[in-house]
Formats: sequence, C-alpha cells, structure tokens
Amino acid sequence: MDQIKKLLLENKAWAKSKTEVNETYFKDMARDQNPNYLWVGCSDSRVPEAEITNSNPGEIFVHRNIANLVVHTDINFLSVLSYAVNNLKVPHVIVCGHYNCGGVKAALSQTNLGLINNWVRNIKDTYFAHKFEIDQLSSGERVNKLVELNVIEQVKNLAHTSIIQKAWHENQRPYLHGWVYDLNTGTLKELVTIAPGSTLDSAYKLEF
Repeated sequence: MDQIKKLLLENKAWAKSKTEVNETYFKDMARDQNPNYLWVGCSDSRVPEAEITNSNPGEIFVHRNIANLVVHTDINFLSVLSYAVNNLKVPHVIVCGHYNCGGVKAALSQTNLGLINNWVRNIKDTYFAHKFEIDQLSSGERVNKLVELNVIEQVKNLAHTSIIQKAWHENQRPYLHGWVYDLNTGTLKELVTIAPGSTLDSAYKLEF
C-alpha cells in the first residue's frame, strides 16, 4: 500500500509543479486533444513513448500491447486505429519495438506460456518466414533481428487494413513508420516508412 500512496503523492507533486510554471496548464489540456501521431508500442515499462521522444501530453495517441503487434482480429487495436485515423486525423502512425523484447524472446522459445502462446504466435509466423536467416545468428542477435523483422511486419499489417487504405484513398494520409528503441543507448532507429498510396500486393489491396 505504501507504493500506491507514493504514486498518489508523486502525482500531487507533479501537478503542483506544472501549475507553478503555468497556472492554466490543466485547463488548457482538458479542452481537447490534437495529436500528430498514433504510437503502437510494446507494453514494456522501460519504453515510455512520451519520455523517449521528449513529447508533451496531448501530442501522441497511444496503443500498447505485448511486442507491439498489429493484429487484424484485435478489436481493441482496430478501435484505436480507427479513432486516431478517422476522428483525430493523425498524419503519422508509428510502430515502435525495442531490442531484447520479452515477447519476441517468447516467440523464439518452445516454452509453454499459457494464454500468451496465442498472442506470440503472430511473432512465430514472422520467425518462420525468416527462419533460415535468423537461425544463422547468435542468441542475442537472433532476438534483436526478429525484433526488427517483427516491426517491419506490423507496419505492413497496418497498410493492409481497410482503415489505412481508405484514409490513403480519401485523404493521402497517414504515413506509416517502423522504429526500434535501443534500451542500452536510449535512441530510436528508423527501420521502414510507407508513404500514403504506396503500392500493395494485389492479395491485400482494396478498391474504394
């Protein structure tokens, strides 16, 4: 319980520090949000999107899950994506993974993790598609290579959604970005960018 009380006390101290600098800070923040980015990140507690990008509240709309997956049957994710693209009109969607990701490690193992097996199966499919390349690497390199390949695959998954393709057709947005965060250096690395209207394989392309 002391840990919970500490969080509440820290909140009061933080709120006080904000209003001492700008007394209308929270009133201004409460009016509305107008973010430029949807961030699809990992749930890992070491990757706080606002802090690592030095962003303020209101700048990034966020969805996080284990290993930053874009799953076409995940209604939670699709609802966030739809709201960000169709209501908030974000010009950029960022998928950000991180090296040494526990979800990716789980996908590379044969350990039975119960319910989570069903989630990391999505990463196992990416591993299977690149198995020969990944299996040539050392254990640490294997994890980080699959982290990068997983991010790239999730950006492709974004482009294959009807939500993104419809927005591309009607508004020429958003740009899709794939990044990876290095826990050892605190830096972000760009892996892939897909511009609005990019050519998709006919198996995934929808007509509007």
